[in-house]
Amino acid sequence: MVKSGSGSLFEAEAPRPLADRLRPTALDQVVGQEHLLGPKGPIGRMVAAHRLSSMVLWGPPGCGKTTIARLLAQATTLAFEPLSAVFSGVADLRKVFEAAKQRRQAGQGTLLFIDEIHRFNRSQQDGFLLYVEDGTVTLVGATTENPSFELNAALLSRAQVFVLNRLGEEALEKLIGRAEAEEGRALPLTEDARAALKAMADGDGRYFLNLVEEIYAVVRPGEDPLDTNALTVAVQRRMPLYDKAQEGHYNLISALHKSLRGSDTDAALYWYSRMLAGGEDPRYIARRLVRFASEDIGMADPQALTIALAAWDAYERLGSPEGELAVAQCVIYLGTAPKSNAAYMAIKQAQRAAKETGSLMPPMHILNAPTRLMKDLGYGKGYNYDHDTADGFSGQNYFPEGMARREFYQPVERGFEREIKKRQDYWAKLRQRASEGGGEG
Repeated sequence: MVKSGSGSLFEAEAPRPLADRLRPTALDQVVGQEHLLGPKGPIGRMVAAHRLSSMVLWGPPGCGKTTIARLLAQATTLAFEPLSAVFSGVADLRKVFEAAKQRRQAGQGTLLFIDEIHRFNRSQQDGFLLYVEDGTVTLVGATTENPSFELNAALLSRAQVFVLNRLGEEALEKLIGRAEAEEGRALPLTEDARAALKAMADGDGRYFLNLVEEIYAVVRPGEDPLDTNALTVAVQRRMPLYDKAQEGHYNLISALHKSLRGSDTDAALYWYSRMLAGGEDPRYIARRLVRFASEDIGMADPQALTIALAAWDAYERLGSPEGELAVAQCVIYLGTAPKSNAAYMAIKQAQRAAKETGSLMPPMHILNAPTRLMKDLGYGKGYNYDHDTADGFSGQNYFPEGMARREFYQPVERGFEREIKKRQDYWAKLRQRASEGGGEG
């Protein structure tokens, strides 16, 4: 409180952050989420019909989840009850539900907004169900984590999940325009620095506006705009959004794996670098590369597995950052290698056949006969020693009696498997000749 010269009192407002001053006051002011909030979007249609369903807003930090929830309550004349799953417990929920019941009797509904809803455990989530189902509250949950992993099925069946986008360049430009109008001057950055600033934001609108405010505080009116180098000195760049234990971890390793499978080495190097920048353990990446070498290259280049194991071993010996180069070298090798999943498919089919056929015995002629009894029973009888044949190939049957021959491994016409296929075809001809009685065996 500050006393004026005439003796009257007035309240002095504390400075409000730029992000708070620019907070949207209507749904059509929210940027980057037009696919949900526009006239043809699912939430936009709900608001137009004045019938709001319970929902979960899933998206990265700073994309507008809390703002949207508040504006939804405003647009549908619902009482807004915000809770954070980090700081709230069962007692807080009970108070909200009790107040919602009283409002309902008076003819007003309640929008219960729960930030970080994935932080509530399964039993706490079950506690919402009755009040969501009978309409006591309209639940709007916000989460940065994949709801299918973090929320129980019963809750998900009662709430629609809407995916919010990270803010793209167009949305960030709109925020710059609003900031410039609020500050009364252009953002003091060169074009290159402006592009770099948007990259630094990593799609987080709140963080982006905090950076913008910091720049306005650093560069006074009339001073030269900052270039890219000056910008990096003026603001602290945060680590990229990446949670090694959650969905971001699986998204990026999937992107790396599929880029390698598609022989896009440059994209694979990018995702590898993104994972390192986010603090991923290179050992985890090296392990995945070993898997890739067997699953997606296999016998098209048998050396790939050796290279992957060597890169993993090199990292273990050198550590970071030197060992990361060995893993990068492996990424390049795997990306440029011929691809085949023939070995992967072969073992899958063989395993399926093994389960289907049960405990069939091997044919008698390929069984050893270490005892006289076994020899008398016919163990090993009629076996042809392949090395004693003219072609080094007897063409005998090695599948169980009563089981038709199966071709699990079907090499492709790429890389080393092209040579393997020639061998397979050659043996198939010899086997056919042997079965017709035209050769040994």
